[in-house]
Amino acid sequence: MRSVLLTTAAAAVSMALAAPAFAQEETTGGGTSFRGIRIEGNFGGDRFQSEGVHNDEFGFGGTVGFDGMIGDKIVIGAEGSYWRGADWNENCSVNAASFEVCRKSFEEWGAAIRAGVMATPQTLVFVKGGYVNNEQRKYVIDPAGIPVTYQNYGSDGYQLGGGVEQTLTAFGSLPVYANVQYVYSNYVSHSSRHRIMGGVGIRFK
Repeated sequence: MRSVLLTTAAAAVSMALAAPAFAQEETTGGGTSFRGIRIEGNFGGDRFQSEGVHNDEFGFGGTVGFDGMIGDKIVIGAEGSYWRGADWNENCSVNAASFEVCRKSFEEWGAAIRAGVMATPQTLVFVKGGYVNNEQRKYVIDPAGIPVTYQNYGSDGYQLGGGVEQTLTAFGSLPVYANVQYVYSNYVSHSSRHRIMGGVGIRFK
């Protein structure tokens, strides 16, 4: 599944690179730096919901993407992402028969399209949406403490999100930026994830 995600992200980036609207050489939009390949680290709050309960903890990950310009203010691109809870993330509840049902979330891999509008030449307001896959483990323990079932699987889903990105300074000739964003992931295994996270990255123009 990880190879499918990487292939999807690579195809989306290739399409973006090939788009005529992205072939501009000169800086547009009053000196904007929102164009090119970007690499960023992400960190923030991670809420995993399953089994009728949720658990909050710190999470971290990374994003690799490409952005191009349409006109002077529209930015559109593709990205691939990785995310995990620092100590994974797990929910447990007890059902009517006194069995404990638990689900643990491991790595999430995603591929998304991002589009935004420049509020200023250095400030981008964006939304995004795409595909995610989350490795999960579900297990059931009977009232005597004996495991009944134990299953690992990958759960597909979709992600939706948005945020604000700000160009800060330059590392040599490379723009350095920061962003804050909210991302919601919904998995077919009747579980979901909420992230409020920050990011710091470098753009290769």
